[in-house]
Amino acid sequence: MLELMKILGPRGQPLVIILGEGHREELFLYTKVALDYFTSTNEISNHALPIAPAIHLLPTSTDFLRFPGKIEIYSSEMGEKLIISDTGNNRILVTDIHGNVEHVIGGYDLGYKDGNFKETKFNAPQGTCILNEMIYVADNENHAIRRIDLGKQTVTTVAGTGKQGHDYKGGKFGTDQTLSSPWDVTIYHHNNGKTTVPILLIAIAGTHQIWALFLEDTIWWKNKLYKAGTCVAIVGNGREENRNNSYPHAASLAQPSGLTIAQEYNIAFFADSESSSIRQVHLENGKVSTLCGADKNPQNLHDFGDIDGTHHTAKLQHPLGIAWNSVQQNVYIADTYNHKIKKVDLAGNCKTLYGAGKPSDMFSFDEPSGLAINSSGEILYVADTNNHSVKKIDLKSETISSISFVLLVQDDDNVNEEYTFDTLINANGGKLTITFEIIFEGDLKLNSEAPQKWSLSLPKDTWMAKSLSGSLTTPTSIQIPDGSECNDLRFILDIITCNINECIPKKILVVFKVQQNADGPRTVIEHKKIIIKK
Repeated sequence: MLELMKILGPRGQPLVIILGEGHREELFLYTKVALDYFTSTNEISNHALPIAPAIHLLPTSTDFLRFPGKIEIYSSEMGEKLIISDTGNNRILVTDIHGNVEHVIGGYDLGYKDGNFKETKFNAPQGTCILNEMIYVADNENHAIRRIDLGKQTVTTVAGTGKQGHDYKGGKFGTDQTLSSPWDVTIYHHNNGKTTVPILLIAIAGTHQIWALFLEDTIWWKNKLYKAGTCVAIVGNGREENRNNSYPHAASLAQPSGLTIAQEYNIAFFADSESSSIRQVHLENGKVSTLCGADKNPQNLHDFGDIDGTHHTAKLQHPLGIAWNSVQQNVYIADTYNHKIKKVDLAGNCKTLYGAGKPSDMFSFDEPSGLAINSSGEILYVADTNNHSVKKIDLKSETISSISFVLLVQDDDNVNEEYTFDTLINANGGKLTITFEIIFEGDLKLNSEAPQKWSLSLPKDTWMAKSLSGSLTTPTSIQIPDGSECNDLRFILDIITCNINECIPKKILVVFKVQQNADGPRTVIEHKKIIIKK
């Protein structure tokens, strides 16, 4: 997100300052004039400058998260699931709450392509939301809204052209309508006479507005009818300001980057990043007001800070993510540039909760950008962007942990060998401990200098493992709840083997068919020999 750009002269003197997006032509003009002038005064040097890429900011592996931007949570028949925008890897992950990755959609290469989960491409995806097994994605740098069908496992574009637009009104259908840097999305259920219809609200950071994609025919403000598929600006006039107003198109926003809905109050809260504030839209009439942060002067976009308080006395610094907790009746804030998590109630009282060593040294974030609250209102998930991780905060116990993500092995089509074992455990539940031993019949052997690893996927959310991954020499224990059916416990063994001439990586699938009945033992230890012939 472009916040502020300065063009400096050869002596470091400021020549021009540009705020916000949409100034491409001005940049070309100012740059050309400056180069022409300072060339004429013989102050321009054409020598090359060394490039120092910020490699230290990148994670050590692309196997998992890279700058995750947003996170969402939803309930399914199989329990609660997480939707993670793995922004730096240009993909969307769907996982269970234990970190088992069930779907990988897109990545790693950026692009703009619809299709199945493997062939589709995104470009720095940000916010997501879900409606009826359909995930909507703010595909930020493609300037588009994409829809993921979990049932058909396909991705289609529902709004945007793939090119950045500069339309401040909209009104076209779907993929005919250009957008500018969509940063977040959420679903609002609108009272449409005798029925309720879903509307996709979009935080459009590039033109400083909130747009709507009408998913069904909808009667909107002032009894205006919008046909299904219409995409239109509903809040903001496009000027980058912190200007509130009772009329939505007279209000001015400043790079809205996070959205959340308090459905019970018909309010959309949004993180107005460039004004460092949390603001709200009353969706019954479009009135825009400030909940906390910012300055009373609508043109002052530099009144940021790190102060708890009420309304304008509270100070934030470039918040990017928010989440409404309907149980506790407050909004959680990812105060991104302050590296903190805060909350604000409906009266505008803003308070720091976590981060920078508060309430303990365990709480440390690096530009958190996305938040999600579970259905009980007790667990807060944080996209800890620059730490390339997702954190889980228990709001009752005030404890924090990082989620380790493991690809579910049934989605892996690169397995070299498969092994299946049967095991029996008591119907009332029990503990299963598993170890592996690799035996070679040929000239292969394990590379003693390479990591030899296993990863595990659990069949149900109620099964608990001490760890979902580990070293081949480390046993793993699984707590199995009561039950009577047979479930598959699946392991992937990632090993590096060598012979005299070369080293060969191998991926081995091991499936334990765990049957539960009344005669089964409560404690089972399985030591399995995996025989590799070549």
